[in-house]
Order: sequence, then C-alpha cells, then structure tokens
Amino acid sequence: MSTAYELPHGTDPSGPPEVIDRREGPYGEVVLRRHGGLLQIIANGCFLMDTSDGRSERRLVDAALDALDGRPGPEVLIGGLGVGFSLAHAAEQPRWGRVTVVERERAVIDWHLSGPLAEVSARALRDPRTEIVESDLVAFVNETSDTYDALCLDIDNGPEWTVTEGNQSLYSEAGLAACARVLKPGGVLAVWSATPSPGFARTLGNAGFQQVRTEEIPVARGVPDVVHLGVRAG
Repeated sequence: MSTAYELPHGTDPSGPPEVIDRREGPYGEVVLRRHGGLLQIIANGCFLMDTSDGRSERRLVDAALDALDGRPGPEVLIGGLGVGFSLAHAAEQPRWGRVTVVERERAVIDWHLSGPLAEVSARALRDPRTEIVESDLVAFVNETSDTYDALCLDIDNGPEWTVTEGNQSLYSEAGLAACARVLKPGGVLAVWSATPSPGFARTLGNAGFQQVRTEEIPVARGVPDVVHLGVRAG
C-alpha cells in the first residue's frame, strides 16, 4: 500500500521547496515541487495535494467499493490522477475490474509516466486493468458512452473550493445528473472534500441520488476530510 514518500538522505524537510517542473497548460500553471521528502502539486498557486499521507484518497476508493452491492468485477472511474494514491490503492484491490483515471493536465500524467511520481503509481500503471484518459472530467462525463459501477471524484479541494471556475458546474444538479449518467444502476458516486459541505449533500439528494451520506476522515491537523456518497437509483 502506498503511504508517505520516503525522506531522501540528506534532505532537510524544513528547507524551502524545490521546484522540479513548472508548466503552463490550458487551465493555467501547474507545478511539481519537492519539500523535504514530500512531492507537492500546485495549480495556479493553489496547493492541491502532496505525498504526506494519502489515507483520505484511499478511503475515497474504499468507501465507493464498500457501498456497492457485492457485484463481481466492478469498474471504477477516478476523476483526477493527482499524486496517484487513489489509483495505486484501487489497483492493489483485486476486486476492482477496470480502473479508469481521467486527468486533464498532461504534466501530471507525465510526472507519473516518467517523473518522480512514478514511485507512487508505476505498479498501478503496469496493471492491465488500468487506463489513463487525458481529458477534462466535466467534458468526459457529458460525452462518454461508457458506464461504470463507481465514480470517485478528487479533482478539487471540494465542491465549494474548486481549482478552476469551470469545475463548479460539476457539483450542480445538472453536473451531478451527468455523473449519474455514467453510472450503472445502483452505482456509487464518491466525492472527496477538504471540508464538509452540507449544501452539497442536499444537492446530491435533489439530483436524484439515494442513500446520501457524508463520511469524515480524520487528518493530522485541522478539520477532518470528508467523502460525500450517493447511490444512483436502480
């Protein structure tokens, strides 16, 4: 199981961050940097995630799997590659069938295929069940003809704290209807958030999702992360 990135010998974790790569993409600037033993992803100056823990990303995948009805070989769509914790954890579980990850930033994909983040995801990327799709998730859920048993979203810091303005539509009733469209009957939507969002939980119910609930995930400091869950009607 992937956990924290190991601290390289001679690295001072209290020193300034080191920029490893910086790119300008269609959605703005993305940066990969190292701070001590951690790798961090920054988008448009907004800290997204690092390799310090990963428990909430792994719980995102587990919560979706737990909420399924025991169907064999469920297929999961993961929105956002990030540092790779969700993908790595899904690929470690033999119960999952196809594991598809949608990532819109070419730089993030490259950091996993041939960069430092390969240490987290290399084994998962070699798994024949794994597929990486370079696409904007908002467009993908509106255009794909594929369907999945679970959709795990981790593309923002939460429904009320999006990386780009265009992502906000995904958490509306219309956006959630698009998410439901790519789910099979009884399929599960799991949405990661850095803070609880009672309003989003209500929106899930208004969009037709059933068994809506919010699961808290303790973190080392601050308020718990959460996973919002809903089940598409059968």
